[in-house]
Amino acid sequence: MERILVSACLMGRKVRYDGRAKTSSDAQLATWRQEGRLVPFCPEVEGGLPTPRPAAEIEGGVGGAAVLSGAARVLATDGSDVTGEFLAGAQAALTVATSFGIKVAVLKEGSPSCGALSIYDGTFRGRRTPGQGVTAALFELNGIRVFTEDHVAEAADYLRTLET
Repeated sequence: MERILVSACLMGRKVRYDGRAKTSSDAQLATWRQEGRLVPFCPEVEGGLPTPRPAAEIEGGVGGAAVLSGAARVLATDGSDVTGEFLAGAQAALTVATSFGIKVAVLKEGSPSCGALSIYDGTFRGRRTPGQGVTAALFELNGIRVFTEDHVAEAADYLRTLET
């Protein structure tokens, strides 16, 4: 049985920057949870950030790959540089995913860690730009397919190809 790493906030854990969850009501996620497939994980908390915490964005909205290469930082609204925590959390997520043989992740869209298709643009004005978060980028670089909470059906389709 293939395991799936999932953003902990989607599973009801209050780990987001604002101290809340973003609990998903997706039926497929609920089924996977009942089957014991899900591995909930929050890279930001595991990287050492508290809950709640100041919101963070990737400077310039350039994406997680730029952070991984050292070309960009992750900055919080209070001006602090939280790049180290984001990198540590991404590495911890990869370690957990590798230990479970995970090939699929369902991550919270828009997050500077987990965003798969879009992230905030680094201006703290609520504007999104195409790009990936730090963890999503690291997963993709290591062959783990990343899907958003809005694309669970596509994740299920991909999972079926792995299990046949």
